[in-house]
Amino acid sequence: MPTYEYACASCGHQLEVKQRISEDPLTECPECKEPSLRKQLNNAGSFVLKGGGWYKDGYSSAKERENASSCSTGTCPAADS
Repeated sequence: MPTYEYACASCGHQLEVKQRISEDPLTECPECKEPSLRKQLNNAGSFVLKGGGWYKDGYSSAKERENASSCSTGTCPAADS
């Protein structure tokens, strides 16, 4: 279930709420009880895997990894053509 960030336009209160995507956005602020709660934009799509063993496509084979490592040392097989 995704977590959404909300901020109140009246009092400035901020909160995070776990909600289903199909649920309607919240509108009432839990602090001031005004109907001025707004969903905030966030950068949730920036998930990046780092470190050895993680590949961008998730399907790299051992041969592709060897080619990638040899290209980084300057002996890339594709560069010969």
